[in-house]
This record gives sequence, structure tokens and C-alpha cells, in this order.
Amino acid sequence: MRDILDVHTHTIASGHAYNTMREMAKAASEKGLELLGITEHAVSMPGTCGAFYFENLKMVERTMYGIELLLGAEVNIMDYRGAVDMADSTMKKMDLVIASLHIPCITPGTREENTNAYLEAMKNPYVNIIGHPDDGRYPVDYLALVQAAKEHGILLEVNNNSLDPRCTRQGGEENVRTMLKYCQKYKVPVVANSDAHTDTLVGFHKYAFEIFQDMEFPDELIVNRDAAELKKYVNKYKNL
Repeated sequence: MRDILDVHTHTIASGHAYNTMREMAKAASEKGLELLGITEHAVSMPGTCGAFYFENLKMVERTMYGIELLLGAEVNIMDYRGAVDMADSTMKKMDLVIASLHIPCITPGTREENTNAYLEAMKNPYVNIIGHPDDGRYPVDYLALVQAAKEHGILLEVNNNSLDPRCTRQGGEENVRTMLKYCQKYKVPVVANSDAHTDTLVGFHKYAFEIFQDMEFPDELIVNRDAAELKKYVNKYKNL
């Protein structure tokens, strides 16, 4: 299967990443990608850009080095009711929106609380992807997560960074395998993303694809094979 996209990456604007937008786009082009998403951390993450940064993304060209860019945000889920740190009026202007749980923004709750945070965030029409739901620091009911993703037309992310031995998230491989088991059963698509904070990791999905292959996860449920499949899920191309 061709892997031609990566839609969860960060630049220096996020405060703890190390390359510019052009450097990330150039790396994506050199690696043969067709589509790159740059999703800076929203305003509650320490050190990231302010709200006006996101409002001004309209000024940035959407093609660099021959590849298409989707520019958006990784918003922070702030409470167990699924509230996020970006106004709907701004999210609707983003090409795509990832919603994630991050330690600096929300204290891990119970399995029920963490699950409810995801399920409620999925109800927001401008949320397109649930980011790294594999983090064992936030225990989750994966059956409920997968069924809600199917109901709301949300992509679940297989985050390659979570599977990297250097990552501080916990239980990544076990949790990814559990989630994928339910995704296969209920025919819920996923997207493999790098969560790259450096240009060298753009498009690097090695650990994710090793699990796909080991589990014989169906290619047709991996949207990385076709940009048109990914576009069915993101704000820029959905009929909102």
C-alpha cells in the first residue's frame, strides 16, 4: 500500500518543535508525500502560538514544493465534557482539526471520564480526527470510542510517535492493537500520522505500519493510501 500523506505535524510555531513550515513541506516533498497537514498546538499548550496565528492562516499558500498543504490545529480537550480551547468560529476556518488529550492541559481522569471527554469532543462538527487516543495515561473504553467515531464520521489516529521508544506516552502498542481490533470489526477507518516535531520525522509511519501488517489490518480502512479518502473527513472538503 502506498502511504502518501501525513496530516499531524508541528512547526516552530508550536513552541516545542524545531523546523519551519517550508522545511516541513520540503521534507514531505522529498519523501514522496502528496499531502501534508500542519496542525499547530492550540492556545492552552505552553509555548504555542496565539489565537491570531490561526485566524491568519488564510494568508498562507496551500501548495509548497509540489505538495498540497492542509493547515489547521491540534486543539486541546480541556475537560471531561469535551470542551476544547478554540472557538467554533475559528475551528470552522481550519482546513482540519485534531482533538487530543495532553498532560499540560487536562489531568488524566477515570476510564469513564477520559472516554466521555473524547465522545463529547467528537460531537463538535469541526473536529475531524482524534489524536493519539492510545496514551495509556488516559485509560479509554476503545469499543465506545470506535463506535462513536463511526457514528460521527471521525477519523481515529494511529500515532507513530506514541509507538516510538523515546515517547513519554504509555501503553501505545497494546492500546493501538485494541483500538484496531474494534476498528476492523466495525469497519472504522484510521489515519497513520507521524506527529512530527522535526522535519526528519515527516511521513515516518514505520511503527504504525508494522502493526497494520502484523494484524493484517485491511488497507481499505487506512486512509493514507488515498488523499481523496482523507479529504472526506476534513473541514476544508466537508459540506459543513
